[in-house]
Amino acid sequence: MSDMRIDSIGRRDFLGRVGRLSLGAAVAGGLSASPGQAGQEQKNWEPVSERKVRMGIVGYGVCQFGAAFGFQDHPNVEIVAVSDLIADRREGLMKACRCDKSYESLEVLVKDKSIEAVFVATDAPSHARHCIEVMKHGKHVMTAVPATFGSLEDAQKLVETVRQTGLKYQMAETSCFREDCYAMRRVYHAGGFGRIIYSEGEYFHYSATPIPSFNGWRVGSPPLWYPTHSTAYYIGVTGKRYTSVSCRGFDVGLDSNKPGANKYNNPFSDEVALFETTEGGSSRMLMCKGIYGMVIETGRVYGEKGWMEQTKYSGTMKNLPDIARPPLPPGMFAGGHGGSHGPLANEFITAILEDREPMVNVYEALAMTVPGIIAHKSAIKDGETLEIPQYDPPKLA
Repeated sequence: MSDMRIDSIGRRDFLGRVGRLSLGAAVAGGLSASPGQAGQEQKNWEPVSERKVRMGIVGYGVCQFGAAFGFQDHPNVEIVAVSDLIADRREGLMKACRCDKSYESLEVLVKDKSIEAVFVATDAPSHARHCIEVMKHGKHVMTAVPATFGSLEDAQKLVETVRQTGLKYQMAETSCFREDCYAMRRVYHAGGFGRIIYSEGEYFHYSATPIPSFNGWRVGSPPLWYPTHSTAYYIGVTGKRYTSVSCRGFDVGLDSNKPGANKYNNPFSDEVALFETTEGGSSRMLMCKGIYGMVIETGRVYGEKGWMEQTKYSGTMKNLPDIARPPLPPGMFAGGHGGSHGPLANEFITAILEDREPMVNVYEALAMTVPGIIAHKSAIKDGETLEIPQYDPPKLA
């Protein structure tokens, strides 16, 4: 892993390699139940409807995520139109999605009344604004991470828009459908852990120079403004919440974190946070850009009845639930980030067809995102413990 440097390999190659490394590590660690990737091959996918969801796809930047989640391969999807602000990227996205219509911007695409759902794969600072615009035009939305980029005001606006419109919102947090995190969630809800005493989530993404980004949004950005690959290893496992945080920042001397070098006034390349949970436990979550050669997303959970690393369970539960991830439609690939792309797309489409909440709905999305915003505030204040605002669904009368 020490030779994996994002600045010396292509972004798409990096994503694929991370996925292969994750699967290989899981196999090496041993499995106590059916492995997720094998489970996708062993189970048969069964459609819940014959209806096709008419979709728009927006964004085909450096990561080319617009086409990476495989909506164009789902039998219950028709790609109506795509969009990107840059003309040659629009052409590339049209080709990748096998679509013959494009619009010059999201703001124009959402006016197409034939579209009922949109995948927003735009720059992180625009995610909340773009999702709100989509829903205001009466369309369901799935967005790349994070739900909001450093803004608590945008978080509140996003929640209010979901509540006002009643439309489906899903954040495409990849860790939630990584093999290990998905297995942990299944075991947790089956009672295999009891209360979680301690959990860890780690997102290491070394890069000597910033990854190219629209308007340079990645340059010097606060590490834990992009927290969800880590925080999913508690929030995405339990559905519980973080209540407070103390965070420490570290500077390895990257040019992008020098005074005046970034628009965020952020001095840190790395941030490590300790959260208090609603279960009374502790959760250590980090996002580190400065540890040489490290590019990995992983986590662990330790409970009063058992614990889990990768997909190997140790504890009191004797008969584990099936931890295999849901099967995908024939011809649809699991994709990058540990085989999570396809399952996330399938979850979003299935939620629409079944008229239910997606797994990573707006409340779960903000529970994974907002704690990172507060953690960065704590780091700026030398680790001062700060309370975390909560975003919960309205209680039924």
